[in-house]
Amino acid sequence: MNVTALAADTAATDRLIAPHGGVLKDLYLPSAEAEALGARIGDWPSLVLNTRQLCDLELLLSGAFSPLEGFLGRNDYNGVVQDMRLGDGTLWPMPITLDVDEAFSAKLSIGSEVVLRDEEGMPLAVLEVQDIYWPDRLHEALRVFGTSDRTHPGVAELFDRTGPVYLGGRVRGLQPPAHPDFAELRDTPRALRAWFEANGWSRIVAFQTRNPMHRAHRELTLRAAEQVGARLLIQPSVGRTKPDDVDYSTRVRCYRALLSHYPEGQARLSLLPLAMRMGGPREAMWHAIIRKNYGASHFIVGRDHAGPGKDASGKPFYGPYEAQQLLEQHQAELGIRIVPFPAMVYAVNRDAYIPATEVQPADEVRDISGTELRRRLREGSEIPDWFSFPDVVKILRERHPPPSP
Repeated sequence: MNVTALAADTAATDRLIAPHGGVLKDLYLPSAEAEALGARIGDWPSLVLNTRQLCDLELLLSGAFSPLEGFLGRNDYNGVVQDMRLGDGTLWPMPITLDVDEAFSAKLSIGSEVVLRDEEGMPLAVLEVQDIYWPDRLHEALRVFGTSDRTHPGVAELFDRTGPVYLGGRVRGLQPPAHPDFAELRDTPRALRAWFEANGWSRIVAFQTRNPMHRAHRELTLRAAEQVGARLLIQPSVGRTKPDDVDYSTRVRCYRALLSHYPEGQARLSLLPLAMRMGGPREAMWHAIIRKNYGASHFIVGRDHAGPGKDASGKPFYGPYEAQQLLEQHQAELGIRIVPFPAMVYAVNRDAYIPATEVQPADEVRDISGTELRRRLREGSEIPDWFSFPDVVKILRERHPPPSP
């Protein structure tokens, strides 16, 4: 970035970035209105939401999905699937839909009101049905995920676990979903923005993760924050990730331990109840928009961001830098600044982490993959200090103890 562009960028982030679409939505009704509506819903149609739907509803209600005010109707859905745009032209890459079965949809008509409940039956919101439609899920898979291969977890869910009918409409919040753990880390966009303002943070680089963080992640995030002169928001997804990922409770304990290894006052941990789709480039753009709504001015996009790995033929679903390229194409419209960053690797001869792009022929590079880490945990074998911090490893070993001899 040249000096003029840097000065303009600095001036633009002297205050918090505007939400996507210009207005931070808050879809919760005032308490008196919520109580009055709650008293009327006894015999209304009810839908118990699954994990993905619950996560989507929570982020809709809090404004994290601004400018959305509900689940997409067919016009917005078609625009998002085909061109990554809502019906009014606003950039939005991921369809946020409420799927149901044929039997449930048959009881509804335009104007129906549906109570949205959690798995314990607690009413969270009311959906005003404005659209009932039958999507082409093959077309959705090909456009959104770029494949129809069920090896892709997003495709498998779409084909095998998603209802054939979508309901579109505005939602009105009665109460937030209950979370018994880590309450102090579960910020709404409005609350986190207020914290940033109270603490004088305006240049904030956000980091998305669904895995435990180790020394390479600390080095990457510190370098990214230093590169753009920003404070760091570590905002892991704790809604739903890949089936074989480390459980979020263990991960949050690891993040807390890692936080003590950052300079004091330079990093903030906040949890995001996001149901990931593992949608690669489109998902990366979605992640950036969500962090923009939380107040972040910058967003780190790493190698193969939100990629699910390889397809049935052994070929990666997405190119390693495809996500970075897509976000850079839409940089001006996104508003939030993208910080592309390569993977960090450990060079034994330097006793330091360096970007993979800076490795020299003389460097002796080491790394431990996620698969290798899980093997070492399972077998109780050594996890070297150059790879992770002892307090983080201790938490992982407690959760994954080796088998008894």
